[in-house]
Amino acid sequence: MSKILSSLSKTIHASIALTILLFLFLFFFHGGFAFDVGFWGSICRFINVVFTIMWIGLLWYFNFVQIPNMSKIPDDQKHAINNILTPAALFYFRWAALFTILSGLILSLLDGYLYDAITLSINSGIPKHTVIGIGMWLGLIMAFNVWFIIWPNQKRALGMVECNFDLKIKSANQVILFSRVNTLLSIPMLFLMVAAQNLY
Repeated sequence: MSKILSSLSKTIHASIALTILLFLFLFFFHGGFAFDVGFWGSICRFINVVFTIMWIGLLWYFNFVQIPNMSKIPDDQKHAINNILTPAALFYFRWAALFTILSGLILSLLDGYLYDAITLSINSGIPKHTVIGIGMWLGLIMAFNVWFIIWPNQKRALGMVECNFDLKIKSANQVILFSRVNTLLSIPMLFLMVAAQNLY
């Protein structure tokens, strides 16, 4: 067990293997599943939840842990944060955002409410689709911020892209601002996604 837990890749592989074993147990315990649209929708929902946890978890890490405490870190140690930890976290952060959106869109397509949710159920008037639609739009705004505002500015702030000092400072401020915007939107977005599944 220690050999597995000492390696992140082995731990993840073991976690996936355990998930598959639990799936097989449920499959045979219930006499099998119908591999229909509903089944694939539930797989997409699971994938969506996993990537949402990674995305919002890292968003909150940046806003609750890293950004507020950067001023407390000695200058000679900030290099490691800015050049090793932050780029690694940003890699998972931005791709988790993308896969959250993609899996959510595929899920809504499989469940048949994509158009209704995107249009906020204006034509059908189904409250559940309006609620989940608002949540989807909040998620889309957040993902747009990640890829087209936070990430380009973060590259300049971290020196991954050449720029002058003034632009670097401006970019760092933009990163903090839009990261806070996403934090502001994250709790309503999560509430709406849960509400759509449980209140309607």
